[in-house]
Amino acid sequence: MLNNVKVVLVGTSHSGNIGSAARAMKVMGLTNMVLVDPQCEVDDQAVALAAGASDIALNAQVFATLEEAVSDCALVVGSSARSRTLDWPMLEPRECGEKCVQEGREANVAIVFGRERTGLTNDELQTCHYHVCIPANPEYSSLNLAMAVQTISYEIRVAHLEQEKLGYPEAEVPDYPRHKELEMLYQHLEKVMIDTQFISEDQPNKVMNKLRRLFSRARPEQQEINILRGILTAVEKSTQR
Repeated sequence: MLNNVKVVLVGTSHSGNIGSAARAMKVMGLTNMVLVDPQCEVDDQAVALAAGASDIALNAQVFATLEEAVSDCALVVGSSARSRTLDWPMLEPRECGEKCVQEGREANVAIVFGRERTGLTNDELQTCHYHVCIPANPEYSSLNLAMAVQTISYEIRVAHLEQEKLGYPEAEVPDYPRHKELEMLYQHLEKVMIDTQFISEDQPNKVMNKLRRLFSRARPEQQEINILRGILTAVEKSTQR
């Protein structure tokens, strides 16, 4: 199951952080590192700070965008401080670990970490189903990238060991769509809303952001996504007539 967990680092600017994150992952049994638009190479400093986990850093997959990196994932969780401007479904680290283990039994899941100084953009955060916030000391909440990776990786391992102790009992995991299928729904929905003049082609984002949040809360299953796509297609045919 742990092989289905992707640790995604977005826009990392210091190679040492890639190495330190690889070390944090390997200690917890995670091996699947993904780099999105890295601003540095996996160099000698990364290998040195990996301290025996350089194989994870050197074998990391590299993508240009976050959407490409998580296209095959059924669950995407972004690491973020709580935001007043982007009200999104939140998980505590313990909940995040449990959810990753539950859904990681059947499909790829991703934990996404942002840039060292600025974190994830709003658009990147909206790519995620949930956000996870590490409840650090509010008077000094300065977690570096490797610390954040270590904390969430630990919670995933704890949840995995608990399930392993129980023999990974049978559990019905819903058939959730992969990220690329959700994106296709959003594109289809936006097109229909523009065609029917429900939203303006010039400013679609305000409504679409709210709809993304709605679907992130609801977590529709694959069959439900298919029904929604069918409804949208019927609307298109009707308006064309």
